[in-house]
Amino acid sequence: MTRNAAPDTPEHSTRFRVQIKHAVAIGPGKADVLQGIAATGSLAETGRRLGMSYQRIWSLVDALNKDFVEPLVIKQRGGTAGGGARLTPTGQQVLALYRAIEEDARIAAARRLPELVALIRAGAGESGSD
Repeated sequence: MTRNAAPDTPEHSTRFRVQIKHAVAIGPGKADVLQGIAATGSLAETGRRLGMSYQRIWSLVDALNKDFVEPLVIKQRGGTAGGGARLTPTGQQVLALYRAIEEDARIAAARRLPELVALIRAGAGESGSD
């Protein structure tokens, strides 16, 4: 666990994923991809902003499109009007639901997290494994 300047104030965070069997249907990374596409209309620009390759962005979008009942992202090929990508109405709904659930989980965890953090030994978890 990393620490702030004050030695008795540990940094902590929660991350929320929706997992179906052994695959992550949606988590923070995929949600960020959806949000990036909504903001930019571009897979390539989303990749640049998130520090991911175009291929990585496309593989996450492909997984999302396969995991849900309808595609979440529609890709438009280039041409005179240019290419791009956009969220479908289902994609917008999934992103909004995920962000709301994520916020609900953060609020719920915040009530108990300080108690848990107080029981963690100083310097524990610095190896990065859970």
